[in-house]
Amino acid sequence: MKKIFIVFFVFAFINANAQETVLPAKPQKGIIVIKNATIHTGNGKVIEKGMIRIKDGKIEEVGQTVSIPSGDNVEVMDVNGKQVYPGLILPTSSLGLIEISAVKASTDAREMGEMNPNVRSIVAYNTDSKVINTLRSNGILAANIVPQGSLLAGSSSVVQLDAWNWDDAAYATDEGMHLYMPSMLARPRFGRGGGRGPQQGGNDPEDAAVAKIEEVKDFFRQAKAYFAEPAHEKTNLKFESTQNLFAKKQKLYAHANTVTQMLLALDFVKEFDFDLVIVGGSDSWQITDLLKKHNVAVILQQPHSLPTLLDDDVDQPYKTAAALQKAGVLFAISDDDGQTRGRNIAFNAGTAAAYGLTKEEALAAITLNAAKIMGISDKTGSIEVGKDANIIISDGDILDMRTSNVTDAFIQGRKIDLTDKQKQLYEKYEEKYDLKKKKGF
Repeated sequence: MKKIFIVFFVFAFINANAQETVLPAKPQKGIIVIKNATIHTGNGKVIEKGMIRIKDGKIEEVGQTVSIPSGDNVEVMDVNGKQVYPGLILPTSSLGLIEISAVKASTDAREMGEMNPNVRSIVAYNTDSKVINTLRSNGILAANIVPQGSLLAGSSSVVQLDAWNWDDAAYATDEGMHLYMPSMLARPRFGRGGGRGPQQGGNDPEDAAVAKIEEVKDFFRQAKAYFAEPAHEKTNLKFESTQNLFAKKQKLYAHANTVTQMLLALDFVKEFDFDLVIVGGSDSWQITDLLKKHNVAVILQQPHSLPTLLDDDVDQPYKTAAALQKAGVLFAISDDDGQTRGRNIAFNAGTAAAYGLTKEEALAAITLNAAKIMGISDKTGSIEVGKDANIIISDGDILDMRTSNVTDAFIQGRKIDLTDKQKQLYEKYEEKYDLKKKKGF
C-alpha cells in the first residue's frame, strides 16, 4: 500500500507541474487605444494607419483618426507595421469535449443512441483543455462546440476561449441542433483475400438512409403535435428540447456532403420551416440556386481534403467557397482535421483566397460570416463600434502560414496570455540545449 501511495504521489506531482499557469484575464477596465494599425474590419473594409479605442470590453471607436483621452487609465499601443483582425471563429469543433481521441477517458463528445436532441454540449465543455491555448495562439478566440452522433446528436453552443468554467465561457447557448445525415454511398466490404465483398449488411444504402431520415421526420412531427396540445400529462424532455427549433430561435445544422444528402436536408425546411445550415457541404457548389432560394447557409468543414466524389475536380474543395460567394450563399470555413484540431482555419481560408475569393472575403468566412450563421454577429465577428473587443494583432498576413504570427489578442477587451503547451516545451528544450547561443537554429 505504501508503494502504491508513493507512485500515486509521484504521478500527481508530475501532472500538477505539467499544467500551464495560464489564468483567464481579469475584466478590462479603462481605455486601450491601438494606433498605426492596418485594420481588417471583417466586413470587407481595410483601414490603413487606423486606430481603435476600446473601453470596458467594447469597441468604442474605430477609424483613420480616433481621439485619445488623457489620464492614467489610458493605455496606448503603437502597432506600426502590424495587421489587426477580428478574432477568428471556429464554426465547428469538438474543443473541450475531446482531449486525446485515443484515450477514452478524455472524450465526452457523444451519447449512446441515435435520438438525443436533449444533449447539451456546453455542460461537457472543459475549459482546462490544453488544446484551447494552441488555438488562441493562432488567433482563434471563439468556437462552436458541437456534439457528435449518428443521427440527432443534440445542441451546440458558442464559447469564448478565455474562461474559468463553461458558464463563464458561454457566448451563445444551445444555438443549434445537430443532425448527422446518414451516408448514402455504398461501403464495400473487403474479404480476407483482399477482394471486394458485397455491401455490408446487404441493404441498399440509399433506402436505409431514407428510412433513417423518415424516423427523424416522424420524431419532429410528434414533437410538433406535442406542442399543439394545450397541456401535457407528462413532460417529454426530448420534445421539449426542440421547442426553439420550431420557434426559429435555434438552427438545424445538417451534416451533409453529397447533393442527395443536402436535398434530403432541405425537406426539413419545406416541411417544418426550420432555419437550416449545411455542415460539410463539399458538393454544395452544385445546388447553389436551391441554397440561395431557401436561405440556407453552408459551413465548409474541411476544405483541405480530396473531393467527395470521384468525378469532381481534384481542386474542387478549394474552389467551392468562391462558387458560394458568387451565388450569394452565406458560408463559413472551418477546420475539421483531427490532427490540427482547428488551428489551420486561417490557412484553409487562405487557400480559398488563392482559388477565387478576395482576401477580405476569405477573412469574413472565418469571422463575420461565421458570427452571422451562429447568431452572434451583433456581438462579435467584425471590428465595429458597439461590438465586443475580440481582436488579434499579427506581424503578418493571418491567412498566410509563412507570415502569420499572432503577437497580441483581446477577448472582450481583456488582453489574454498567449502561452501554450507547445511554446513551453519549445522554451524548455531551447534552454536545455542552449539553442539561443547556437547560430543556424
